[in-house]
Amino acid sequence: MMTGMNRESRIADELAALCEIFVSRPEAVPPAGWEAVRSFEAEHGILLPEPYRTFVAEVCDGLRAGPPYYGLLPLAQTPSDWGPDRPDRLLAKPFPLTTAWLWGEDGGALSDQEVEARRDAVFDHGSLLLGTDGCGMYWHLIVTGPQRGHVWLIDEDGAVPFGTRPGTSLMPGTPGFAGWVVHWAQGRSWFADA
Repeated sequence: MMTGMNRESRIADELAALCEIFVSRPEAVPPAGWEAVRSFEAEHGILLPEPYRTFVAEVCDGLRAGPPYYGLLPLAQTPSDWGPDRPDRLLAKPFPLTTAWLWGEDGGALSDQEVEARRDAVFDHGSLLLGTDGCGMYWHLIVTGPQRGHVWLIDEDGAVPFGTRPGTSLMPGTPGFAGWVVHWAQGRSWFADA
């Protein structure tokens, strides 16, 4: 179990790595500031996970070019291809998954309606959109539920967490927002078999 001091040290190290990656980039959007972050959290009934919370408030509130491919979205924005007919996003409702789920791999245990309802919850509950790699591939930072602080790729085929031990996931790497950004900055492939 991580003590408060160890947690603070880890967050400080992650923020230092994020600063090193983002501060010198001309395409970086200025930080949102603490007032904007606290207002967003109050509006949605959540507390953003660290180090993302401090990153958005003090370092950078988006990047016009990767990660992901089409840029890191500013707080509270959705990608242009998200679609105006999508339901309201419910960030305070827990993200429903703890392991990867490919939509067609339920073994017939769920009805089509149950699959659709669960898939909608995966897209719209408990996560903040970080951006898109195009073709309906969206990166989400989980803000509520057991996966809080983790980054997931959710697309037309399913939902997969980024960052687990090598050899145990489609997307091995260091879990969390900072691990995801560092992975991108190193020019590494997202997928284990790529």
